[in-house]
Amino acid sequence: MSTYSAKPSEIEKKWVLIDAENLVVGRVASIIAMRLRGKHLPTFTPHMDMGDNVIVVNADKVKLTGNKLDQRKFFWHTGFPGGIKDRTQRQLLEGRYPERVLENAVRRMLPGGPLTRVQLKNLKVYAGPDHPHEAQQPKKLDVASFNPKNVRAK
Repeated sequence: MSTYSAKPSEIEKKWVLIDAENLVVGRVASIIAMRLRGKHLPTFTPHMDMGDNVIVVNADKVKLTGNKLDQRKFFWHTGFPGGIKDRTQRQLLEGRYPERVLENAVRRMLPGGPLTRVQLKNLKVYAGPDHPHEAQQPKKLDVASFNPKNVRAK
């Protein structure tokens, strides 16, 4: 039996809508990463962009478990001496671009490389409930019903 390898003409991309309100960041990010890569398909081919186009709304209402909101810090360096800076998850969620919390979580769950950068362009994250992709008729994916641990009410 030979290994199946999908051809570009055989790939059919779908549009999926996920409402991230009250969902746990890590759990929804792993589902999004799986959908972007196409690992949910029986015809998964590692070197092809087979994944769906994923739209995430209400990204500013995601939840974190434990004390991650205040204890998890993200660091970067300005390039100048003593220029290390940090931000907590709370500062990111309450800041100007709260959707970056979910974008970074998904990006860090994907392998690095040129194919990953192409697949990340299929991810559209919006802080509010509105999105401009109604013409694509996305299918709603109810992540909360997959597992009771995916939802955090508080």
